Amino acid sequence: MADVGEVLMSVLSTIRVPRPGDSVHKEECVFSFSSPDSEGGLYVCMSSFLGFGAQFVERQYRRSGQRAFLHIKRTRRPQKQEDNGSGSGDPPKKKPTRLAIGIEGGFDVSQQDQYDQEVKVVILPERLEVTSEDLESMPDVVRERVSLSMAGIIAADSASLNLQVQQWDGEVRHESKHSAQLLQLDLGFKIPPSGWRCECCDLQENLWLNLTDGKVLCGRRYFDGTGGNNHALLHFQQTGYPLAVKLGTITPDGADVYSYEEDEMVLDCKLPEHLSHWGIDMMTMEKTERTMTELEIAVNQRMGEWEVIQEAGSTLRPLSGPGLTGMVNLGNSCYLNSVMQVLFTVPDFQNKYVSKIEKILNDAPSDPTQDFKTQVAKLGYGLLSGEYSKPALDPVEDPSVAPEPKGDQVGIAPRMFKALIGRGHPEFSTNRQQDAQEFLLHFINMVERNCRSGENPTDAFRFLLEERIVCQQSQRVKYTQRVDYILQLPVPMEHATNTEELQQCEGGAQGSGVRAVVPFSACLASLAQTETLEEFWSSALQAKSTASKTTRFASFPDHLVIQIKKFTFGLDWVPKKLDVSIDVPDLLDLGSLRGAGLQPGEEELPDLAPPPLVTPDVEVKGIPGGFHGNEEDDSLCSPLLCQSVFPLPG
Repeated sequence: MADVGEVLMSVLSTIRVPRPGDSVHKEECVFSFSSPDSEGGLYVCMSSFLGFGAQFVERQYRRSGQRAFLHIKRTRRPQKQEDNGSGSGDPPKKKPTRLAIGIEGGFDVSQQDQYDQEVKVVILPERLEVTSEDLESMPDVVRERVSLSMAGIIAADSASLNLQVQQWDGEVRHESKHSAQLLQLDLGFKIPPSGWRCECCDLQENLWLNLTDGKVLCGRRYFDGTGGNNHALLHFQQTGYPLAVKLGTITPDGADVYSYEEDEMVLDCKLPEHLSHWGIDMMTMEKTERTMTELEIAVNQRMGEWEVIQEAGSTLRPLSGPGLTGMVNLGNSCYLNSVMQVLFTVPDFQNKYVSKIEKILNDAPSDPTQDFKTQVAKLGYGLLSGEYSKPALDPVEDPSVAPEPKGDQVGIAPRMFKALIGRGHPEFSTNRQQDAQEFLLHFINMVERNCRSGENPTDAFRFLLEERIVCQQSQRVKYTQRVDYILQLPVPMEHATNTEELQQCEGGAQGSGVRAVVPFSACLASLAQTETLEEFWSSALQAKSTASKTTRFASFPDHLVIQIKKFTFGLDWVPKKLDVSIDVPDLLDLGSLRGAGLQPGEEELPDLAPPPLVTPDVEVKGIPGGFHGNEEDDSLCSPLLCQSVFPLPG
């Protein structure tokens, strides 16, 4: 042990204690999807706090020279089967009836996998292992620094969790109307910093401190009878004291505060003062329980995955193997998951990122979490390698019995990828629902920015559209080309093949739920239609005329991405989604849509710009000096201009 102490002393200067603001990547490897639950566990650098899987920790040592890593290994405990007709891992016994957590009818978060966690310091390259017990016999300076670092890493919220909490677009909390003038009774006692119990039933979790009279009481009962016993709610009903703070969530940054009278989570502008009244110093408190936001994230992910798996009650056969890796729902992340699953079936993306992953990882910067190529390659390899689609092992109580696969694959959770790809974007940086087509274009743009030199895999989707405009009076033509990556097609509802069935359904002769069926050929035909352009300025005539426009392909991509435009606007300008099914053929012949360019005998329109638009000064009635009198005042706008866009009321 003396040798280990000497080694620790030699690397002591590189061992840091996490500070507020440090990102601690203790849930996921920066180069792979290894985690503490993986067979080899996760190695967290005790200097940079980056996480590395067992297959990458030696690489990191050779690259950085950092020798001290905290090895975290979690093992799921076997769960006892309950006589509920479902078994371990199944959804709650009763369906939630309210979109809420921790209240009657809400989601139950009490049934969670329990883990055994093993933590030790590993020194490379010798692979020396040091446990907390080993530190007891080492010099004080070594024991204190290493112990503080170990405790800080374990206690810190993971970088992925912190990001999810920031991104979560839950209900916006408003300032409580009671916070400014809250009554607080002087009862002559203080609340201890720990060891809390419900004063009515001795529960030690889900405890709330009433800020008026200092009562510590348990929270609400879950829909299935578990959780608290409603004592905090009953106390409010008896006393009318409105505000309570959840013990265990108090940190220097704030806490969970609930207003029973307003029936929602709220902000308390005087929370430090209100807590100090009961002897609680916010600046010295640490979080020991999950906040309501964190509970919302966990339930959203778990329930979302369950809804996908059950497929309206049908039983699905689990698949596993290379190319069959599933992606975890991070909370409304289906748009990202579906797009990336499709992209990595394209050979260009496989060759760019997966085939060259070794070179990409070797060239990665010191912080790979912020490197685009590294995170894309990591995601692609995770999807295609099959390493993360193996059936998970079901733990058993008897160590002599080998665990058996339980059927469901582990899958991958693209947290680092989502954080990087959405950084700085007003929509994709949040956990709100997004449009897959918009995300694809955003991702293509990022790929192009990072592939300005070298092969660009998005070229597989790139094509040219040719627009041919014919002046009807002069019969001269104009050809233009534009680059695109997605072919957008409208849905001609008038071409539905089950019109009679739809009419009968609207008349009430049949049950509701009949969906219009439109052949894909009808959608594609809309691209071939000739469009009439009124008020077209003809450079040949030097005047306005009528023209016709046709659109054709000037070039075809290797892989054609098609968006069916199911969203439209009603007469009230409210967007609505068309309930329609599109029959797509297995083979698609686009030969009739190939453009031919300028043809013999065609004469092009002169390349002349239209004359500048001259707007005469008009005296607008009711505005002194006319419309052109005040450039600073946006309120002085022409009623004629308004009426040309939106008709004004009588």
